[in-house]
Amino acid sequence: MLALDVGHPPRSPQQVENELDGAFARVRNSPTLRVIKVIHGYGSHGRGGSTKENVRNWAFQFRRRFRAIINGEDYNIFDDDTQEMRDECGQAADNDLGIGNTGITLIWVK
Repeated sequence: MLALDVGHPPRSPQQVENELDGAFARVRNSPTLRVIKVIHGYGSHGRGGSTKENVRNWAFQFRRRFRAIINGEDYNIFDDDTQEMRDECGQAADNDLGIGNTGITLIWVK
């Protein structure tokens, strides 16, 4: 899993998209990596800010490149996409699993 922190420090939407494009290319070309964990933060009010929205819009725009997009609040052992991803990509320990972390989004690359 490739961790990509685009929320600290805050970046412009174009910088975020450039970093997402670079991470996607790295994972797509890797023989072992299949997942990008994007850390976008919660936003200043704890509900998610423009960076979170930018990340999720980018992921939606390019969704055909991905097997799944898993919002941090859904990332738990009871979620079908999470179970399938962890079965296929490995069961590595992850502190974010099952805690409802709205500050992350996981992108499972085809």
